[in-house]
Amino acid sequence: MPNVEANGITLEFDHFGSADAEPILLISGLGVQMIRWTAPFCETLAGQGYRVIRFDNRDVGCSTHLDKAPVIEMTALAQALGRGERLDLAYTLRDMADDAIGLLDTLGIERAHVVGRSMGGMIAQIMAAEHAQRILSMASIMSSTGNAGLPPPSPDAMTALTRRAPNPFEDEPGYLDHCVGAARVIASPGFEFDEDAQRTQALAELRRGYNPAGFSRQIAAMITAGDRCARLNTISAPSLIVHGASDPLIPLACGQDTAANIKGSQLMVIDGMGHDLPVELYETVARAITANARRVAA
Repeated sequence: MPNVEANGITLEFDHFGSADAEPILLISGLGVQMIRWTAPFCETLAGQGYRVIRFDNRDVGCSTHLDKAPVIEMTALAQALGRGERLDLAYTLRDMADDAIGLLDTLGIERAHVVGRSMGGMIAQIMAAEHAQRILSMASIMSSTGNAGLPPPSPDAMTALTRRAPNPFEDEPGYLDHCVGAARVIASPGFEFDEDAQRTQALAELRRGYNPAGFSRQIAAMITAGDRCARLNTISAPSLIVHGASDPLIPLACGQDTAANIKGSQLMVIDGMGHDLPVELYETVARAITANARRVAA
């Protein structure tokens, strides 16, 4: 896959569809590689007349790993935040938004539709608020505003997110079992859980670029990002908010709060959807994204 230099780091990316079509940039979630936007989903989007670009965020996959940057453990992070201390972060979500803008710059793309899932939705929100002239439309999927008053993840989902995994180089089967188990906790209860597909996905991500420290640096950036509601109120791009009614990690109220703070946004609540994107929903979500993109022309 190709890579480019953007915002001082190397970003791995690929694309689907015609290079001459309007671009849709897909932004991944916490610790998640670009291949979590699966090729069939990307092809579904591209088939509706768009150039679909996916990329590895900094610190995951084949993009730059900031190995010399500090790592703040979750317990220390929570304690420091509780004391109101200023933290020495490796980077922020704003830096990650600038990475995405830098990718567009390097590819010669003046304006794009941006779509983010989970933490990627937060990055997409920042892009739409702070780089409005570059954003044609925005879709925030299974994400939130950073509003401290919103409900937290369920205890099981939080445990699945933060529980330490076995070292895959010492116990690969145990590591894959851990990944599948975590995926099952946050999966969509209204759709079949494909254990084989989850195991194959986890193995593919392990082979591409294992970097648990990157996960820790990203979660620190996400947790300390603060409340974006005031900035969301400035977004003028057509915006779509997609959220699962059964999301245990980022509850539905978070998606509702996002929609409430973006003027003219459209909220799409999907029954039976958790904190993942089942294959059965590819067509539904892709059509919603492209319908929102077409609101620009309208």
